Amino acid sequence: MNDFILVLHVLGSLALILIVLLQSGKGDMGAAFGGGGGGQSFLGNTGAVSFLGKITTFIAVMFMVTSLYLAYASNNKSDSLMPDKKVETTVPAKQANN
Repeated sequence: MNDFILVLHVLGSLALILIVLLQSGKGDMGAAFGGGGGGQSFLGNTGAVSFLGKITTFIAVMFMVTSLYLAYASNNKSDSLMPDKKVETTVPAKQANN
């Protein structure tokens, strides 16, 4: 199960990078912060969300959920390969020098 989630996480991160790079910008950053005519585009009227925007949102949510799951799973794993077995270790005694 953890391997499947890990593969899904890696594929989701690669897809998220590609989808963000495919999207076009909404103008320069100066205009977005009120430095030009496009001051309303930062948090105001942005229009309808495109198909790539919806895919980006879905993959970003999937990435966050898999990140949380993998963090939780890595914190709750056992240090032993056989958690039910108790392993006793012995240290060999030092040999006497002749």
